[in-house]
Amino acid sequence: MVTRLSKLFVRTLRDDPADAEVRSHKLLVRAGYIRRQAPGIFAWLPLGLRVKARIEQIVREEMDRAGAQEVHFPALMPREPYEQSGRWEEYGEALFRLNDRHGADYLLAPTHEEAFTLLVKDLYSSYKDLPLTIYQIQDKYRDEARPRAGLLRGREFTMKDAYSFDASDAGLDASYDAQRDAYERIFTRLGMEYVIVQADAGAMGGSRSEEFLHPTPIGEDTFVRSAGGYTANVEAFTTLAPEPIDASGAPAPVVYDSPGTTTIATLVDHANEAVPGAPEGGWTAAHTLKNVVLALTHLDGSREVVVVGLPGDRDVDDKRVEVAFAPAEVEPATPDDLAKHPGLVRGFIGPWSETGAVLGEQSATGIRYFVDPRVVDGSAWITGANADDTHVYGLVAGRDFTADGTIEAATVREGDPAPDGSGPVTLERGMEIGHIFQLGRKYAESLGLKVLDENGKLVTVTMGSYGIGITRIMAAIAELFSDDKGLIWPEAIAPFDIHVVATGKGQEAYDLAAELIDGLEQAGKDVLFDDRPKVSPGVKFGDAEILGVPQLVVAGRGAAAGEVELWDRRSGERETLPLAEALQRLTA
Repeated sequence: MVTRLSKLFVRTLRDDPADAEVRSHKLLVRAGYIRRQAPGIFAWLPLGLRVKARIEQIVREEMDRAGAQEVHFPALMPREPYEQSGRWEEYGEALFRLNDRHGADYLLAPTHEEAFTLLVKDLYSSYKDLPLTIYQIQDKYRDEARPRAGLLRGREFTMKDAYSFDASDAGLDASYDAQRDAYERIFTRLGMEYVIVQADAGAMGGSRSEEFLHPTPIGEDTFVRSAGGYTANVEAFTTLAPEPIDASGAPAPVVYDSPGTTTIATLVDHANEAVPGAPEGGWTAAHTLKNVVLALTHLDGSREVVVVGLPGDRDVDDKRVEVAFAPAEVEPATPDDLAKHPGLVRGFIGPWSETGAVLGEQSATGIRYFVDPRVVDGSAWITGANADDTHVYGLVAGRDFTADGTIEAATVREGDPAPDGSGPVTLERGMEIGHIFQLGRKYAESLGLKVLDENGKLVTVTMGSYGIGITRIMAAIAELFSDDKGLIWPEAIAPFDIHVVATGKGQEAYDLAAELIDGLEQAGKDVLFDDRPKVSPGVKFGDAEILGVPQLVVAGRGAAAGEVELWDRRSGERETLPLAEALQRLTA
C-alpha cells in the first residue's frame, strides 16, 4: 500500500502550539497527528488514527490471546445504572451530565462497569457460563478541572477496559493473573519501560490493585520502590509505624508560653532558646505534632471540618489525603471554617486542652481528630495548647489524648522504610499506562448479578477490571521515542513501514523511487511516498524527521547511478546502497 504525501491530509508546523506544555503535545500537533478543538479535546487526523489503530491492534491481539472477547458499548449512557451503583453522585463534578429532549438524565461514560455487569446479568445465569472476560476499546469522558499536556490528561480519551466474571474468588485470581500477563506482553511489544506498583482503586472500588507506570520525569504519579523489590504508588504506600512506647514513667505535660510561634520553624527555634529539657542535639521539627485543619465536602453536600495530626517534619500529601477521605472532596479549611469553630486557635491547635478534653469529643470541639501512624501510644510531643501563644510539651499519645482514627496523609520521603521490610525506598515519577484490580462483588451486588452454583444456589459473581489508556500510551510513546527534530515511532506502531523521499529537479530520482516502491509493495510494505515535485529537499527532510517513520529512503543525488540512501531515524545512521541491495535490506 502506497500513500502519496502530496495527497495526504496533513500539514506540518514549524512552531510549537502556544498551549503545549510537554514534548508529545508539541510534536503530535506539529506533525499533523491531532488538532485541538477545545481544552482537553482533540480531532484525530489520518496519521494519528493510523498510529492509534496499530496500538489498538496490539492490545486486541493480546486480549484475544488471554481469552477475552470484544464488545462495544455506547458512550452515552442512562442515569439509572450509575445511580444503582452509587456512582452518579460519587463521581461528582468529573461526570458529564446531560438531558435529552424529554428531560431524562444521561451521562457521557467515564467507565462502563455498570454496562458490562448488566449485559452479563441479562445473558448469563449459571456458573457453567463462567469464567468470562469481555472488553471494549471505547472513548471515555471526564470533566477534568485542568486538562493539560495534550493527550496525557484530556476530557475525551480512548481506553481499553476489560472485565472478568467468575463464580469464585479462586477464579477471579486466575482471571486477574491472565490479564496481568497480557499487560506485560502488550507493553513489551510497544517497547515501553514499565513498573508494576501497588495502587489504590479509588472510586472504582475493589481490593487487589496494581498500576502499570511508565517511569518519566513528566509523569503525574509518584511511586516508591525499594532495592528489595517493593513498589507502590505513593497513594498506596503504607507507613511502617514504630512500636508503642512504654510511657508509664513519663512526666506530666507542661504548658509554656510561646508568643509568635505560629509555624513549626519558629516553634523549634523558641523551644531551643527558652524551654529546658531539650534532648541531645536539641529540639527538631520531628519532635512536634503539627495539626492541619481540613474541610471535607461529602457526597450529600455537607461540609465537615477535621484535624489531622502528623509529625512536624512532614506535610500533608494532597493525593494521599484524598484517598484517605474518599469519596469526600478535601481542601484546606478556610477562614470561614475556622470562624465557625472557635476552639481551633490558629497557629496553636492541638489535640489537648487545659481540661484534658479530647479534640474528637463533643465536649471539646465536636471535630474528628486523626493522626499519622507514627503517632503511636506512648510517644511524646510538642504541640499546640489550644490557646493563643501557648504550646504543651511532653503530651503523650494514648495517655493525654486519643484520636478518632489513624490515616495515611503525610508525605512519603526518600529513605522511608518499605512496609514489607525490604529496605528504604526511593521516589520516582511515573505515568499511569494501565491499571488492573479486583472489583470483587461491589458492582455485582448493587446491580444484582448472580448465577446458580453447582448446588443450584444463587451466588454473587465476583469481577475484575482491567484498563489501558490507548491515547495516553500514544502520548507516552511520543515522549519516549522522539528527539529535538521530531517523532521516532517504534516499528510496531509507526504509521508507515517506510518513508520514501524523492528529491532533485530531474526525473531520475522519481523513477528510481517508483521502482523501489513497486518492490516494497510486492513485499507487503506500507509506504509513505513524498512525491511533492516543487518542494525543496530541506523541507522534505524536515517533514520526514518530524513525522517519525523510523526507516527513511532517499532517492536523490545517487539516482543516476541507481543508488538510494537508507536513513535510520533511530540510530541516525545513513548508508548509500544500490537499489537492489537496498530493497533486499528493507524487505528481509
